[in-house]
Amino acid sequence: MISKFIHYFRFSSIIILLFIVSIGYSQSIQDIQNLKVDELSDAQIEQLIKRAESSGMNEMQLEAMARERGMPASEVAKLRQRIESLKSGNSEVTAGKSTGRNNQREVVDAEMQQNVFDSLRQSDPYYDLSPQQKKIFGYTLFHNQELNFNPNLNIPTPENYILGTGDQVLVDVYGASQAAFDMTVSPEGKILIPNIGPINIGGASVESARLRVKNALGQIYSGLKGPNPNTFLQLRVGNIRSIQVTMAGELNKPGTYTLPSFANVFNALYLAGGPNEIGSFRNIQVYRDSKSVGQVDVYDFLVNGNQKGNIVLQDNDVVIVPPIQTRVELEGPVRRPGLFEVKGDENIHDLLTFAGGFKSEAYKELVTVKRTTDQNLRVDNIFNKDFDSFSIKDGDLFVVGSILERYDNRVQVSGAVFRPGEFAISDEMTVQSLIELAGGLRGDAFSERATLYRTNPDFTMEVLTLDLGAIISGNAVDVPLMREDILSIPSKYDLKEEYYVQISGEVNRTGVFQYAKNMTVGDLITKASGFKESASSANIEIARRVKGEVGGEIAKIFTVSIDEDLKITEAEREIILEPFDHVFVRKSPGFQEEKIVYVEGEVFYPGGFTLEKRDERISDVLKRAGGLNNYAYPKGATLIRRTEFFKTKTEENIKLEQLESLHRNIIREDEIENAEAEGKLLERIDDRMALLLHEERKTNEELKQSDSISEDKYQFLGEEDSTVMEVATRDKELIGIDLMKILSQPGSKYDLILQEGDVISIPKELQTVRMRGEVLYPTTARYDMSRGFRNYISRAGGFTEQARKSRAYVVYANGDVHRTNKFLFFNFFPKIEPGAEIIVPQKPKREPMSVQAWIGIASSLATLGILIDRISN
Repeated sequence: MISKFIHYFRFSSIIILLFIVSIGYSQSIQDIQNLKVDELSDAQIEQLIKRAESSGMNEMQLEAMARERGMPASEVAKLRQRIESLKSGNSEVTAGKSTGRNNQREVVDAEMQQNVFDSLRQSDPYYDLSPQQKKIFGYTLFHNQELNFNPNLNIPTPENYILGTGDQVLVDVYGASQAAFDMTVSPEGKILIPNIGPINIGGASVESARLRVKNALGQIYSGLKGPNPNTFLQLRVGNIRSIQVTMAGELNKPGTYTLPSFANVFNALYLAGGPNEIGSFRNIQVYRDSKSVGQVDVYDFLVNGNQKGNIVLQDNDVVIVPPIQTRVELEGPVRRPGLFEVKGDENIHDLLTFAGGFKSEAYKELVTVKRTTDQNLRVDNIFNKDFDSFSIKDGDLFVVGSILERYDNRVQVSGAVFRPGEFAISDEMTVQSLIELAGGLRGDAFSERATLYRTNPDFTMEVLTLDLGAIISGNAVDVPLMREDILSIPSKYDLKEEYYVQISGEVNRTGVFQYAKNMTVGDLITKASGFKESASSANIEIARRVKGEVGGEIAKIFTVSIDEDLKITEAEREIILEPFDHVFVRKSPGFQEEKIVYVEGEVFYPGGFTLEKRDERISDVLKRAGGLNNYAYPKGATLIRRTEFFKTKTEENIKLEQLESLHRNIIREDEIENAEAEGKLLERIDDRMALLLHEERKTNEELKQSDSISEDKYQFLGEEDSTVMEVATRDKELIGIDLMKILSQPGSKYDLILQEGDVISIPKELQTVRMRGEVLYPTTARYDMSRGFRNYISRAGGFTEQARKSRAYVVYANGDVHRTNKFLFFNFFPKIEPGAEIIVPQKPKREPMSVQAWIGIASSLATLGILIDRISN
């Protein structure tokens, strides 16, 4: 009966507990308007999110509910900011949350949400603290999981340790006499030594207890006494007792704690969670027997490492944490901004010491304080000289400013100097002295016109144009500099187009090359790795740009001949190349490159054949291939020929290719470094190529867009009418030939002249016919000479209802196409041969006539009838 009652009581208790928890749970969501976001820790924000999600709400709905229930807009904004910072960029985790319709989605999202919070909890050891708590200096000391304040029991017992009830006392006698005693201090504070009796050591230090025990044992061991003892005594403390300490006041977890007797004040504070948000860190009191025996200043430990007040506690000690008296806040560029507790005799220097001092960017001459008076707020300026004397008041907010982001002695120089950059301005510094500091002008400096940009006091810009050549030579007055002046010296290459020459034609390396003074055609050809075998050294043409010509002349053309072996001649010396000249090296009239055609299939010697003459025909090449073998099917022979589809390059692409070629041809080989001029040219080319690449990408995107529109147009036409062939650019196409006539009539119009890359394909005898398009069962049938077009259509199941019979056509094996002819109501279908393919197109789709169209036809017929009737009458 009693067991049943206990079981019923436990069950009822669980039900009541769950009911209370559910009430508290719902209350926390329903009373969201009363929350102070700054007072919530990250863990509490996490709990709020989880509770909202379990109720079927996402973050947006939670904010909406908070606004509806009267939460101030500022608190709603803080809540949103805290949630976003918690997500740390993982907002997609909760995006699109289900509201109870999809349980599986809720489970997945909940797991992902848990992973997010777990990672945050691992990365932040103070995850459970609110932002306000983290700002309090010293607060995190007692909440750091990595910090352990447990007393160390593996140290020698201090001589001043006070023995008490429960301590284990170990006494060793050694020397002339030996003995060992293991005793425990009784509740009366005594230990019992055999043959001696009880000795009172409770409340005595270890040192005092040792003397008392020694005097008592001296009655038995006389060697312990006298000027020359031969027996010695050692007293040790074994297992120490536990003490009870009461932690009271403004603590996170006040109460009575059981501690080892070695425990000090910090050990007790750590167990009690440290002072709370209004608890003092500077005036922690320790009372023993109703008397104050110590005062702990946590700041002294944190700043100086001093544990002066961290005394060892005794049984029944009381540690009291009073409320703070004076707390101020420090903001700005200091090492540890936050909230600090200040004593009455401390000043701003002490406050800055608690904060770790100024950062490098702090303005140290002035600190602003915001404080309350009896009626309103007040702002005061505190200068550095008054830091020691300024009286700090509770609630003060000290703000440290930052230094100005401006230079008070800087000038800059850029462009064609050896060391461009920033320099310190000195008294009476001028443009010439700045150039000397920058290493002087480079050889490519355009000294006739430099620009000095000057910032006026009202932050407007002034431009001074300078003639550096005249200033340096003393022919012009040097200009004194002011702070923030910027001297820009252009390079002469920045002010003109990059010089180059170009060579095309029969040389080993065509393209664009660097221009050099006194360069001749022979020099350029040498740079282009010499002539090709096909080149002609005579009649080399030079095209030169024309400047200032209004008479219609586009270019000047020069013709020159040079030695084949590139020996220097007087004729070559007479013509010097100029920038942008284009040299054309012609092909020798008697040189012909080999052109290869291919024969594949049923011939005796298939493969590639070089054309012997320009007008060589199909029959000529087939004769060289040994002719047709016994398996050849001449009617199926085709000619495959290359096509030419050329897309015009954009202007940016042409310029980019020229610069790339110039870049490629400048770089030297054989591990030889480029000359300084070449290195500078490479840098300029890289900059211009980057700009051209950007423009080329834009152009390519536009071309892709137009190409996709064209493809969509052709695709649309193909879907609407199956008779419209797909439009595509191909690199090869089939040309139908009549090989029987070619072989029987060599050199005739049927015998085509071959071109480079042509492929003559001669298949084996074909024995099938394919049916495609609007037939019921597209298939391939065996060829039978006795069968005609309709017979093959029947073998494919016949025409479909959508078949356009009059437009059917046949593609023969050699690529020829014959269509169906129509006379009156009769269709004359093409003849079928081996390897042929029958294509039956689809009827075009017709839109049904609308009601308006039918009404229009009826009206027209009625009008026509009336007209006929009147004419007949």
